[in-house]
Amino acid sequence: MKELSSCKAVIENSIKEKYFALAHLYKEEKVMDMHIHDCYEIYYSVFGGKQFLIDNKVYTINPGDVFVINQYESHYVSQVDREAHERIIISIHPDFIKFLSTKSTDLSYCFTHRPSNFSHKLSFNKEQQQRFLYFINKITSANDYGSDLLERAAFIELMLLLNSAYLKNTDCSTEGIVSFKYNKLVDDILSFINQNISQNISLEEISSHFFISESYLCRIFKTATGMTINKYITARRISIAKSLLAGNLSLNEVCEQCGYNNYSNFVKAFTKTVGISPKKYALCSIS
Repeated sequence: MKELSSCKAVIENSIKEKYFALAHLYKEEKVMDMHIHDCYEIYYSVFGGKQFLIDNKVYTINPGDVFVINQYESHYVSQVDREAHERIIISIHPDFIKFLSTKSTDLSYCFTHRPSNFSHKLSFNKEQQQRFLYFINKITSANDYGSDLLERAAFIELMLLLNSAYLKNTDCSTEGIVSFKYNKLVDDILSFINQNISQNISLEEISSHFFISESYLCRIFKTATGMTINKYITARRISIAKSLLAGNLSLNEVCEQCGYNNYSNFVKAFTKTVGISPKKYALCSIS
């Protein structure tokens, strides 16, 4: 398999081919805003990048860390050293991993199983790091007769490694979540936003709830997450909308449950973030 040269190319390729694609990136591209996409993502940190915000959880990033993200989870890497940010990105179409799974072994488990104590982050030891990189090398170096089967076999072994680590990791999921001066307060703010995401949340309401000024609220949130509260709320609402549109709810019902009191604003925000209208997205999900 050929290594691609950008996160965008990896995402587009996996969706188009309904397969998986990967990139080994050695420098920073234009930093993506908090985003969501129609595929699973594996992010393996080789070096660089300091924080990962996934939904309402903020994680530190260390060499050897792996993050598993599904198609409904908004995410954003912040505090990046542009000169040193080496990572491996794997994008996987959900239908492909479902095809590979069996009744006894669900290879999508690490993406779909979200108990209350789970963590997106897996901190690999040296042996696990070596095995991970060995499977990546097998995937990218397969180019002779039977290369399609060899890369698929290596991919299955890679997913078995990740899921085994994920199963063990759920018992200690709070480890690795970033800790700094404002951690507790920002965690509470994130929880409050997510508990009230279906309402018309305002900066004034949030600051009043926590008895702090709006300027202080914005400052500590940006310091902790690397993004503004309004961008975070929009990303979370679109993430929820995508999940709901995969069901049988009407567009108006989805709009209301995501906290938009104006249908036109919902359509504009969704289309800008996802690239297609919610109506088209719903039709694609059904088909």
